[in-house]
Amino acid sequence: MHLRALIVGLLFVSVTAIDVATEEHPAQPAAAAQQQQLPVSLEQALYLIRSTLLTLNDANRTGNYTVLRDLASPDFQAANTAADLAQNFSDLRRRKFDLFTVALAAPQLTAAPALDGSGMLRLTGFFPTRPLQINFDLLFQNVGGQWRLFGISVATPQVAAQPQPPQPEPHVPPPKGAPAPAKKK
Repeated sequence: MHLRALIVGLLFVSVTAIDVATEEHPAQPAAAAQQQQLPVSLEQALYLIRSTLLTLNDANRTGNYTVLRDLASPDFQAANTAADLAQNFSDLRRRKFDLFTVALAAPQLTAAPALDGSGMLRLTGFFPTRPLQINFDLLFQNVGGQWRLFGISVATPQVAAQPQPPQPEPHVPPPKGAPAPAKKK
């Protein structure tokens, strides 16, 4: 399977359990029901996102994409060399864009973790960093009971400045010695 247009890199990320716990809390039935429908827990999703982007960051910093490729799913390894991955991530590497902030910042998911028709896990969202935001679209394949990153798309668009609310004009008293405004009777 070759999704080169969307997929620009790959690495191995291990998760041993993919089923969400089914224990419900009486005070939170809606939240528990929603979590039961997710293919992974939110904690697992956070781990997959952070570890993937930090591993990509290490590859970008060193310029060595061999490990990134060697840990990939077999389909992706067959379609991409380490040189292909280096080419795909050359812009991030050239700009020396450091993804380290993903270790501390909380990602905002733009869609709930979901399985597609092929059983691939998709995690899509962004880290609200400034001045450049980190957008990600990650696709994981379950290989031998482990989630392996099958595809990754990372973009770093400029964040539009937040419009400042209009500030009230300060009241300026008349200069000393100026006649006071006339009072109405």
